[in-house]
Amino acid sequence: MFRERGVELKSPEQIEKMRAAGLVVGRTLELLRESVRPGMTTLDLDRIAEDSIRSSGAVPSFKGYHGFTGSICASVNDQVVHGIPGDRVIAEGDVVSIDCGAIVDGWHGDAAITVAVGTVPDEALELMRVTEEAMWRGIAAASLGGRVTDISHAVESYVRSQGGYGIVEDYVGHGIGSAMHQPPNVPNYGRPGKGPKLVEGLALAVEPMITLGDQATHMLDDDWTVVTDDGSVAAHFENTFALTPRGAWVLTALDGGEKKLAELGVPFGGR
Repeated sequence: MFRERGVELKSPEQIEKMRAAGLVVGRTLELLRESVRPGMTTLDLDRIAEDSIRSSGAVPSFKGYHGFTGSICASVNDQVVHGIPGDRVIAEGDVVSIDCGAIVDGWHGDAAITVAVGTVPDEALELMRVTEEAMWRGIAAASLGGRVTDISHAVESYVRSQGGYGIVEDYVGHGIGSAMHQPPNVPNYGRPGKGPKLVEGLALAVEPMITLGDQATHMLDDDWTVVTDDGSVAAHFENTFALTPRGAWVLTALDGGEKKLAELGVPFGGR
């Protein structure tokens, strides 16, 4: 393991461990996507997630993290991130963002999806599409020898090209590896060509958080849940990826990101 400015670079063997954790996360999120329905509570989702993670031989990253009580974050409608699973009942028309992390042999995977429950307004569906596509555009902008904010610029440029969405600035992507949150930060806005160099063995979590209104947010009294100031709906997508000599390998995508990266015309770095 090599460290420079606090940035952890992983060996190919360590990236393989992160892929194992990433697959647990990816499969768990797909299970949750299929499971969400009106009448469930966010705690019901959390129990499904914890069972999925532990039955895969992994440990939930989030449970106990600085006192967090859930195995997932479940954030509904105007809740942007870090919603605590509990007795909130999910209703028809809700938009639910689910963030999930798992640890395998000390190595982390981290990803998030936003799910429409039943019939939701077209503008919410479009917000979800834009947020997910922006995440992929950010990953596709990462190449060996580039800089971290190449990702940031790609995310922002795509979102701005799609309309007047709010890009949350107070919460950002991050390095990941032997800990869930590591340097460097990966903002979802900014000029390209800044920040640490993108090198082999670097693993990052890219996670745009986009709103239908203003980007301003505040934290609820539970000291975790982040909501939009104006009450507008938010979406959140995230994937963990690593850079290999061949390109990006999306460790939390079930296909490693191969299909989407091909659509975007960039090389696939996995196997």
